[in-house]
Amino acid sequence: MTTRKREADNQSYHEEIVHIGQVMTRMRLLVGRRLIGRLAVQNVAPGLELSHLDVLDAVRRAETAGEVTVGAIAEILRIDPSRASRIVAEMVTRGVLRRKASQADARRIVVVITALGRKLVAEIKAQKLAIVQKVVKDWPPADVEAFATLFDRFISGYEQTFLPRKD
Repeated sequence: MTTRKREADNQSYHEEIVHIGQVMTRMRLLVGRRLIGRLAVQNVAPGLELSHLDVLDAVRRAETAGEVTVGAIAEILRIDPSRASRIVAEMVTRGVLRRKASQADARRIVVVITALGRKLVAEIKAQKLAIVQKVVKDWPPADVEAFATLFDRFISGYEQTFLPRKD
């Protein structure tokens, strides 16, 4: 490879990295508006706040590892335990979450998702799928497959770079 070719390749690579950064900013602005969550709340549980969806998602993700406590929710969301407790209490009042005694230690209280909460999770998933399908509806299947693979690889790398490791 000639020096000129290498320099041209480096310039092109740099321009693509800059472009990715610009696209990330556009996506952050779209995601920041929480369109999917707003639609789901409107359709299933009017009156819930978007912070409730964050807690619901934290419970959904954490329950795969076992029982979920308010402390675990606070840790996942990186919020004060007292704030997590208040949000959970609101969600219990609204019927999205339920508190119950731990099966492992009856002195400990755990948080579980109710049927209404599961319905809300399903609605969020349906809204997300509908939006993605609408965006890629005119893409060739090979492009959708390539994008899915590359986007997953990018997000996985992002998570590995910026999320703390659990040892």
